[in-house]
Parts: sequence; structure tokens; C-alpha cells
Amino acid sequence: MRILVVEDDAPLAEVLRRGLVEDGYATDVVGKLADAMHAVDTNDYDLVVLDRGLPDGDGRDLCARMRSNGDGTAVLMLTARDGLGDKVEGLDAGADDYLTKPFDYPELTARMRALLRRPTSAQAPILIHGTLEMDPASRRVSRSSITIPLTAREFSLLEMMMRAPEATHARTDLLEHVWDANYDGLSNVVDVHIANLRRKLELSGQDDPIETVRGVGYRLRPQSTS
Repeated sequence: MRILVVEDDAPLAEVLRRGLVEDGYATDVVGKLADAMHAVDTNDYDLVVLDRGLPDGDGRDLCARMRSNGDGTAVLMLTARDGLGDKVEGLDAGADDYLTKPFDYPELTARMRALLRRPTSAQAPILIHGTLEMDPASRRVSRSSITIPLTAREFSLLEMMMRAPEATHARTDLLEHVWDANYDGLSNVVDVHIANLRRKLELSGQDDPIETVRGVGYRLRPQSTS
């Protein structure tokens, strides 16, 4: 999953970036409202961690703009303001949750997980494709009831394909969603991770569930539930 952190406090932003990357999230960090607006317009995020007090404006304006554009991406708003009125303003602008500074990192990630597992019209609580089953909330994957341990990148690649199992996913799209903006995209990192993912998913007596579309990318093969 890809996260955008909008935070102008550089030390705090770096702590959040490191922690989220270690937890397996592709994480972009910006410190200004204008940069955040550009990032949201350019990239597809699963969640935005949004500070209200930015040097060039109020993070609430970004949230309100996202909602007016029909963007339902989850927003967790951060602020040093703890007044009830400030919280109401943030929630009225479309934020899904509100966390007052200072906060403990485990509380932040717990709130993030709660937001990420909320189902939307395009996001089922449990993803099923043939014999494959994925629980995004617990980050568990199984095939024919056999649990398959995956790395964070492998999980994110498979999740993207399982959310749109009939689509062909271009390598560039997989890169943009699973790796952050600092990745230069010049190597065969997607192909390497897909190869590792295939090996883990190939159980005895079952076919490779991932199909290569030459010159384009990857997609899931049609799978039988029997």
C-alpha cells in the first residue's frame, strides 16, 4: 500500500517515513500544501496522513479539495490543536480520523490500519480469487487453506492484482503503487518480486496463478473455486 505523509516538521516526517517503510508501506513525504496537492493529483494513494499546520496553508483545504473532487482516499489528520472546534473542522472537511500531537507511533499505525480495512465500493474486506484468499487487515494470504508468508512488497503486488483480477497491470503501474516516489524505476525490480511471489504461490499440484502479458505486465489467471 502507498501512503502520503504531509508534514512540515522534518524530524517528525523522517521518523514517520522510516517507521512506515519498515512496516512495509511505500511512503512519500511532502512538507507543503502545494506539494501535497500535486502528489494527490499525480499518484494513487491508499491513505494520506495530513498535518493541518503547513507553511503555505491549512491541510484541511487539501482534504476538502479531495472530497469535492470525489477522491475517497482515507485521510488521517494530524494537528497540534486539541480544541473540539478544530477537530470538528477537520472532520467536516472530510477527514476520516483525527490525531492530536504529540502522539505515540503505535497509536498512529493502529488508526491507519483501522482506516485501511474499512471497506469501500472498490475494496472488499476479504479478497478471493479462485483458491487464493487475502485479508488486507491482517495481511494474511492463503491458497487452498494453506497460509503463505509474503514480504511487504510481495503482499502489495498481489493485493493490487487481486483488487482488479481481470485487469492487466503494467509494470509502471505496479512500480507507482508499491514503491515510493524516490525509486528511479530503472531496474527489473518488479519482475524479480513477481518471480519470488510466483514461487511462493505455486503449491503442489496447482498452477502458477500469475500470467505474464508480454510487453505489458501481469494479471491473475482465471481460477476455479472448486
